[in-house]
Amino acid sequence: MVTIISSLSCLTHLPKPLYTLLKPFKPRPQKPNFYSLIFSPKSLSTLSAHKYGDPLSYKQTTNHDLVILGIETSCDDTAAAVVRSNGDILSQVVSSQGDLLAKYGGVSPKMAEEAHSQVIDQVVQEALDKAKLIESDLSAVAVTIGPGLSLCLRVGVQKARKLAASYSLPIVNVHHMEAHALVARLTEREVQFPFIALLISGGHNILILARELGQYLQLGTTIDDAIGEAYDKTAKWLGLELRRSGGLAIEELARKGDAGSIKFKVPMKHHKDCNFSYAGLKTQVRLAIESKNIDAETPSSSASIEDQSSRADIAASFQRVAVLHLEEKCGRAIEWALEMEPSIKHLVVSGGVASNQYVRDRLDQVAKKKGLQLVCPPPSLCTDNGVMVAWTGIEHFRNGRFDPPPPLNELEDARLDLRPRWPLGEEYARGKSEARSLRTARMHPSLTSMIQASQRQEQT
Repeated sequence: MVTIISSLSCLTHLPKPLYTLLKPFKPRPQKPNFYSLIFSPKSLSTLSAHKYGDPLSYKQTTNHDLVILGIETSCDDTAAAVVRSNGDILSQVVSSQGDLLAKYGGVSPKMAEEAHSQVIDQVVQEALDKAKLIESDLSAVAVTIGPGLSLCLRVGVQKARKLAASYSLPIVNVHHMEAHALVARLTEREVQFPFIALLISGGHNILILARELGQYLQLGTTIDDAIGEAYDKTAKWLGLELRRSGGLAIEELARKGDAGSIKFKVPMKHHKDCNFSYAGLKTQVRLAIESKNIDAETPSSSASIEDQSSRADIAASFQRVAVLHLEEKCGRAIEWALEMEPSIKHLVVSGGVASNQYVRDRLDQVAKKKGLQLVCPPPSLCTDNGVMVAWTGIEHFRNGRFDPPPPLNELEDARLDLRPRWPLGEEYARGKSEARSLRTARMHPSLTSMIQASQRQEQT
């Protein structure tokens, strides 16, 4: 069963229907726009000269009048939201696949794709209904095209392109991790470039220096598993409820345990960089669970008092070391970032794991020690959501980075530009890891490198 969770805010003082402001779209083939170049499959090896799109060629409106629909299907949540460029969240709808997570002990790409396909129309329609808008009221559609699971990304991209084509709407292709970082600029308006961001989820552990929109320097990343993966696996091995998330289950159980009872080793303690590794910690946890003869098939709630105590101690000890690893690497990344950009004032922590209050409290201490303010979006905007996609679409649209409406006659099986492995920024020389050298095969050029290349050609 798929659970629909909706939240709605700021429905008052809506502008008059924006379709009254639309101007007919006139394609200008001699001036290809930004996204048609950097996101087209043909652009992987070359970038031709371009001009950014002009928002006013689509709509006689100011930036405060933009209304964008965001669609997100990169992993296991089907999400859509409508956001205005003044920051009002007109609607937010999320369809969770918690039952599938519990059944398979993680994300099954094929099952996730089917679940997305079953609810995508309903989720998008509900987002429009909650916002009290129709499709022609929109200024554009924003959609995640990567990174993520190809089968899942395809569902959202197909829906976005079909809707944009039907109503002659521009389309903004969004980088999933950039959206996690930029949503902090929606919730906390004082967050200005440059800032440093730690993006933590089930599949990502990234430290970036955000210099300006689309310009990111990767200070560190995981060489194997992300912290969210470690949380989920530990929760599964401890027989915890996975319908909400492994991270939440571990955090709740850890409150009952002794964090110093098991001496797990902090990963990469002697590596003086900002990269992460959680594979070894997962192995330590698995061995500790085996030594206690804990049976994952027996739910924690049904275990003996002694067994429950052991599980709580393991959860607490794991969480302490997993987050300590974040603290150490984050502290070093802040130092590196301040050397390059002394004006930095904020540490943004976002992604699903940023919903964890223990993580927030520990990283708040790190930020304060370095003279920075910690900014975390509310939990509903840390996990995958349509709001972050819509807001990122707004930021790029205002800078002329968008595609014209897709063709009405686009085939259902048309080749779509999906980017399952897509770095956000270029690697900082001091942060490069030889251990990751074999993992770059079939990886798309980073968003930052593509924007920089297109800007250089713009100047020639």
